[in-house]
Amino acid sequence: MRVAIIGGGPGGLYAAALLKRLGPAREITVFERNAPDDTFGFGVVLSDETLGGIEHADPVVYEAMQRDFVRWDDIDIVHRGTRHTSGGHGFAALGRRRLLEILHERCRSLGVELRFRTPAPDAAALTRTYDLVIAADGVHSTTREAYAHAFGPHVTGHRCRYIWLAADFPFDAFRFEIAETEHGVMQLHGYPYAADASTVIVEMREEVWRAAGFAETDEQESVERCAKIFADALGGRPLRSNKSAWTTFRTVVNEHWSHGNLVLLGDAAHTAHFSIGSGTKLAVEDALALAACLEERPTLQEALAAYETERKPVVASTQRAARASLRWFENLGLYLDQPPRQFAFNLLTRSRRVTHGNLRLRDARFTEGVEREFGCPPGTPPMFTPFRLRGLTLRNRVVVSPMDMYSAVDGVPGDFHLVHLGARALGGAGLVMTEMVCVSPEGRITPGCAGLWTTGQAEAWRRITGFVHRQAPGTAIGVQLGHSGRKGSTRLMWEGMDEPLPEGNWPLAAASPLPYRPDSQVPRQLSRSQLTDVREQFAASAARAARAGFDLLELHCAHGYLLSGFLSPLTNHRTDAYGGSLDKRLRYPLEVFDAVRAVWPEERPMTVRISATDWAEGGTTDEEAVAIARAFAEHGADAIDVSTGQVVAEERPEFGRSYQTPFADRIRHEVDVPVIAVGAISSWDDVNSLILAGRTDLCALARPHLYDPHWTLHAAAEQGYAGEAAVWPAPYRAGSRRPRTGRTDGPKPRLTLGG
Repeated sequence: MRVAIIGGGPGGLYAAALLKRLGPAREITVFERNAPDDTFGFGVVLSDETLGGIEHADPVVYEAMQRDFVRWDDIDIVHRGTRHTSGGHGFAALGRRRLLEILHERCRSLGVELRFRTPAPDAAALTRTYDLVIAADGVHSTTREAYAHAFGPHVTGHRCRYIWLAADFPFDAFRFEIAETEHGVMQLHGYPYAADASTVIVEMREEVWRAAGFAETDEQESVERCAKIFADALGGRPLRSNKSAWTTFRTVVNEHWSHGNLVLLGDAAHTAHFSIGSGTKLAVEDALALAACLEERPTLQEALAAYETERKPVVASTQRAARASLRWFENLGLYLDQPPRQFAFNLLTRSRRVTHGNLRLRDARFTEGVEREFGCPPGTPPMFTPFRLRGLTLRNRVVVSPMDMYSAVDGVPGDFHLVHLGARALGGAGLVMTEMVCVSPEGRITPGCAGLWTTGQAEAWRRITGFVHRQAPGTAIGVQLGHSGRKGSTRLMWEGMDEPLPEGNWPLAAASPLPYRPDSQVPRQLSRSQLTDVREQFAASAARAARAGFDLLELHCAHGYLLSGFLSPLTNHRTDAYGGSLDKRLRYPLEVFDAVRAVWPEERPMTVRISATDWAEGGTTDEEAVAIARAFAEHGADAIDVSTGQVVAEERPEFGRSYQTPFADRIRHEVDVPVIAVGAISSWDDVNSLILAGRTDLCALARPHLYDPHWTLHAAAEQGYAGEAAVWPAPYRAGSRRPRTGRTDGPKPRLTLGG
């Protein structure tokens, strides 16, 4: 096999070494346009997991790297003159130049041909003369761009400028330092990579960078100014550069990683923000996986397909964490007023890779200090601290999220709802929410949706709220009121989600006459008089909900239903007083909110669920989501339940663990209103992390409560908590400890007899 590698960075070189070691007969050539000692970074951080893979695949490279590694455990966070240190993290770094030297030596010893100062021939020519072409030519990959039609790249720019620099002394920890300047917030990321040197990255938002005049400074002046700004962190010592320039980070994602005998590797295929230190790590792991797949699979095409199948999910997970970290630093200014230890905890858990649970394992003293500052009584996890909304005190921070059950008859909740909601109330959550309860027959999503448009329905709900209040004292029950809008008259979810009914349809109404899907019914645009009628339906339903004994009411303004349809520019094309600017799009949902708040008891809280993004071009922006939340808060909303999407069928959500939380986080800090976070929050460790970091006040979980109605009580038992925030019902107390399982640790033999 003849292999051409475009790019002589760590990923390309390591791939060359591995492929040659595993197949000595292979002819491998690396094309690198720069000189051997050219490098544009300073230090490289690698995880123990990556190092383990290197050690297993090539002990020679591992041993050479080991000799030059700088290792440390601590992270220092310095903000407003206070330094907080968290230990137990475990880092290993070495100079990028030294890493390249090690890989150069290894490649030469194995017989790889290294062509420095040699731009690679055109990729098309290489694919004709080599059996395999590996494009490891970085974030600005010309190969990727030349074959954009095949790889399907998506490149996203971001809001911060940063510059790579170095200092000629070693930090004694991974250091984050915050500088609040007259121009705005700037941050330093620093870590040692040699006994006498550290990498220093200075980062700030674009508008801060411009206001500070960095757009007009040359390289040397930028270096000197950064050293002056962070003089305390540097001990007054200078910084140095290496062809350093201010740049913006670009996230690279490719739909496909291979095309014929051409394959992408490292930054050419994907990038992950430097704040989680994964660029070189991912490239090296790509090389390991590619070499392994070529060994394991009988044909090149099968190997490249296996490589992509293996690496894409791992990279996607890392990129989700990197995006969360990147956005945290972009929005750093939101958190500056947090208590010092909470600020540090928030920074440490920003990517969701580090959580409350594993931070307790790494550094229990630090984590306990954060808990004390937050107000956790001794032995009480953050999720089991109480929270007050108006006249209602929730005993813990767990909410059973609204989940449509499609099991009502003529809008009347029955035995299923009693058992479903009753079981989850017995399960220990602080607040149990109903499904979206519709305000009229025409406002149903499906024929199985529950309602509150009749007295009979209200009486059926009173049976359920009564059960909760009697049998699960301390648990609150809330109702979510809504109207389906253009997404109504569809089949039950398990018969075909969002598919129109085959018969028995009812007419739909919406902000504008736009069908949800091409095969959906076209709704009528509501007239002024019809808007009044629907508003009164909401108010009448709210009055029934109050009489039915609900403790909290949530107005559903999300997911493309009627009120959400007014808020989104993608679904509101009106030209009257209810369409156009955001203020006009907000007008009707606020009118409904005011009408409901007027009849809802003063002492009972009212929340609003919104879709903070439509996940579609031209939809609700982050800034508009903040403005929407602020408007509802000014009208008296006690909390904003922050969801996303489901507004248009062509959405492209960025799914992932806790993926909607950043929207809640931003609203909480910019609007100064309590928020409920929702969306793929699945573990009690996540709940503790989000609450303690100050990213949300309450966490709403849906699917985990379908899997386990007693999710909250089990979370308490697994954490050894037995306080007032998670009380087992008297008939269930015998089950408050995990049942024992069959024995798996049988007695070991007393002695072993040789054969």
